Order: sequence, then C-alpha cells, then structure tokens
Amino acid sequence: MLKQYFRMFTMIFVIVLGMTLGAGLFAGVVVAPTIFHSEALLGSALLTRFQEGLLMTQIFERLAYLVNFLVIIAVLYEVIKFKAFENTRWTMLFTFLVAASGLLFTSYYIPQILEMQALGEAATIGEAFENVHKGSELNFKLFAFSTLGLLILTLRKVLR
Repeated sequence: MLKQYFRMFTMIFVIVLGMTLGAGLFAGVVVAPTIFHSEALLGSALLTRFQEGLLMTQIFERLAYLVNFLVIIAVLYEVIKFKAFENTRWTMLFTFLVAASGLLFTSYYIPQILEMQALGEAATIGEAFENVHKGSELNFKLFAFSTLGLLILTLRKVLR
C-alpha cells in the first residue's frame, strides 16, 4: 500500500519536474525574446525597455510559485529516498542544486530586481542592475540544467 503511494508521488514528482523545466525554458527562450523585441512584431515600439522588463518580471514572479513548489517536492522526495536507502550521490547533488538555485532565484534575485524596479527606470540602467540581472540569468540556467539532470536520473530509475 505504501509502495503504491510512493509510486504515485514519483509520477507527480516527474510531472512537476517536466512542467517546471518546460515553463522556465518557454519563458526564457520564447517569451523573453518576444517581449524584448516586440517592435519587430508590432512595427513600432509601444513599450519602453523598462516597461518590457516589468512584464518579464511579472512572468518570472509567477513562475517562482512553481519553482518553490518543485523545491519542496524535490527535497521531500529525496528525503524519502534517503530514508529508504535508495538515493544516489548524483540525485542528492542535483536535488541540492535544484533547491539552492531555485531558492536563490525566488528569494534573492526576484525580490532584488523588484526592489530596483520600484526605485524607477533610472535604477535599472546602471551596472548594479546589470550585474543582478546577469546573475539571475546564470542562476536560472543552473536551475534548468539541474532540473533536467534530476528529471533524467529519476526517469532512468523509474523506467528500469
């Protein structure tokens, strides 16, 4: 009976891993270039770069709920696997990377960018904002890579 529940939890975990990875990649690969190059689609610039940034921040702020949900499920899943002596070093590493980079994204980078945007357009033009933005991009790439690695390892184990 307990094994059946864990199997269901594993299915949910795999789905959430895939959803989060897909949503993050879609936001970064499709949505961001569309928003930041809207003048190419519309023929003229309707929004300033600052306004486009506000839109993207809203998208990533909403994505943060899914990221936090994944972090909770990933840690819980790994703890259960650890207690059953069924985890590996690699799954522990990727779970740590997913949790660390996910929480860094949702608890540091998004609030930092929101704070800078609240100060106005001038606060988003300088080197400080550029550094925070670049850091968030690198961190999210690490998050996506770690999520993919954890998804592959989990699927490999499930499909045996």
